[in-house]
Amino acid sequence: MPLYGTLDITEAMTVLDLGCGDGTTAIPAAQLGAEVLGVDIARNLVERGWRVIGFDTDAAKNADLAQAKVSIATDVATLTRDVPIVMASLPTPAAVHKVAQEIAVSGQPPRIVIELSTLSLADKLRFETILQVAGHIALDCPLSGTGAQAKLRDLVVYASGDSAAIQQCMGLFADFAKQSADLGRYGNGSRMKFVANHLVAINNVATAEAMILAEHAGLDPKLVVEMVGPGAGGSRMFQMRAPMMVEGKYEPATMKVSTWKKDMAIIAEFAGDVGCETPLFTLTQPVYTQAMAMGLGDQDTAAVFEVLKKTNVTAAKTGNGKQGQ
Repeated sequence: MPLYGTLDITEAMTVLDLGCGDGTTAIPAAQLGAEVLGVDIARNLVERGWRVIGFDTDAAKNADLAQAKVSIATDVATLTRDVPIVMASLPTPAAVHKVAQEIAVSGQPPRIVIELSTLSLADKLRFETILQVAGHIALDCPLSGTGAQAKLRDLVVYASGDSAAIQQCMGLFADFAKQSADLGRYGNGSRMKFVANHLVAINNVATAEAMILAEHAGLDPKLVVEMVGPGAGGSRMFQMRAPMMVEGKYEPATMKVSTWKKDMAIIAEFAGDVGCETPLFTLTQPVYTQAMAMGLGDQDTAAVFEVLKKTNVTAAKTGNGKQGQ
């Protein structure tokens, strides 16, 4: 029997998540670090009959987890002892590798360890190697979605790695996400996430540019959101971010600009590694860089609207735009 065959996963069974995140990617069952997304997913699992265990080095975050009816563990080793599945969503490669090493030396029977973060392929592969040496099964399963989407179970799981282990996790995925799929060999989950985030980067900026154009044309911005969103020109990012642009309010952030810049660097590296030119994606990068320079790092990526708005005002003043003629 394969190692994972001893882990019969059923509803109401304890699941473990180690999620020390920034509020944009964290998942339940047991949680090492819990921001908004992780708490929301944990709450969804608890509501659907899962026993969820969590842990964070921050007492306040543990309190948030406890309010969501999550049991709090004392450390990673304890979590690994008590559950058959580990779901990890951590903020840095160093944190991911540290947790992998703690699981590896825990002395526990084989566990399915699911990594949900957006990391480089090199970091994902190192994570897999650390766990494989200790007999555990690593899965690469990044998430597509924001904290707001997590509340509604409106996430997508890009699962990759051992197919039998993924199949055992499908019931778990279904209780916090709207869709999941087995994408094949380990690392394909991250590859799919890079493609998805490539589109998000472009659509964010395209949405901001469209809203600036509508503003200059004298259209009612709320009507633009209402009518463009459902039409052929709409996108999921338009539906999510255009209303924030209309209100000029970018907090609480569903994805911080500072976090997004990290993800964009990973995507650019990936595109270079596979030898693919990405001219539109490349053109968006200075917009996010300018958002950081304007002090918008902690705000939602919808704040790129303010960058383009400032650019258009400058163009008008210098006579480079139609308004200045």
